[in-house]
Amino acid sequence: MKITATRQALLDALLVTSRAVSTRAALQALSGIHVSANGESRMRATDMELGLDVSLDGESDGAGAVVLPGRLLVEVARSLPDGSVTLELREQERDVEITAGSSRFHLRTIPADDFPRFPEAEGDPIALPGPPLRETIGRVARAASRDEARPVLTGVLVTAEGTELTMVATDSYRLAVKRTELESPVASAIEANVPARALRELARLIEGSPDDPLQVWLTRNQALFRVGSVSMSSRLIDGQFPNYRQLLPESFEHEVKLPRVELLEVTRRVSQLAQRNAALRMSFSEGELVVSAETPDLGDAREALPAPYQGELLEIGFNPEFVRDGLESIADDEVVLKLISPLRPGLIEPADSDDFSYLVMPIRLNV
Repeated sequence: MKITATRQALLDALLVTSRAVSTRAALQALSGIHVSANGESRMRATDMELGLDVSLDGESDGAGAVVLPGRLLVEVARSLPDGSVTLELREQERDVEITAGSSRFHLRTIPADDFPRFPEAEGDPIALPGPPLRETIGRVARAASRDEARPVLTGVLVTAEGTELTMVATDSYRLAVKRTELESPVASAIEANVPARALRELARLIEGSPDDPLQVWLTRNQALFRVGSVSMSSRLIDGQFPNYRQLLPESFEHEVKLPRVELLEVTRRVSQLAQRNAALRMSFSEGELVVSAETPDLGDAREALPAPYQGELLEIGFNPEFVRDGLESIADDEVVLKLISPLRPGLIEPADSDDFSYLVMPIRLNV
């Protein structure tokens, strides 16, 4: 087996593939990159949760497959001079010779038989629009939990029926819901809890190939995505995802429309003094919102901005990071803050559309 490609083509393929290389694998093959040639050259990596299969733009002579140390292979490719690169399997020596100009490397191989098989696409794919999906992932996935003790919350619930795509994520302290209208209806309904990490990787693939169609295959426990010449597999998360509709209050006592960018900038400034789990305080009074924060041994900050609020004084506290995330997830010029009481969750929504909802649980304030 002999593969020839430009150094840039090789590095581009490796940089994508290596994102699925396991960093703490019990099985040595999972720390490697599977390189194969059989008419076309491909590179694969998996950590058993996420898998990537990338086509290498180059020429191949002969057929074969080998696994090479993943991180080392990337660093070697990165260090090579520009121009043509050759990878040639030397079976007797049990290594692969990499040559570029006057550079020559020999990398010991890992048994290819130990490398897991990549899932095969079965049946007709579901076609989804790439750019709108990428935008939705960026707005929703940040609300997913990072706590592996509750795995069902580390995913994003993806549903599609008719012409509506909905994505939902929650870490039990906040909830993000995004509804996207599709140009054409999906052939069959979709419901899957996909790990947020996999969706972030999918968003990167779509960003790199925005004009290529996105195809999706779903099985009982696996999802397979294809964007251009790259395929990505991901396990699906078992378990019952929370009924997010029950978490959204049916009505609110107050709805306050505010300029998004100004509120975001104020939140960012004041949040510098909301450290060590300190709350970001929002105090609403007639015609005004005061945003403040205090960390006792560091100091405090406060800033006021006009707000069309009417009623009795309402002071509520939130996690400052969650508020920033919610405001950054909205593209509209204005947002609406919907509130009930200091101990009930608040909702952040775009002022001019109802396709995105971001619910945040409050923090009990010490008076």
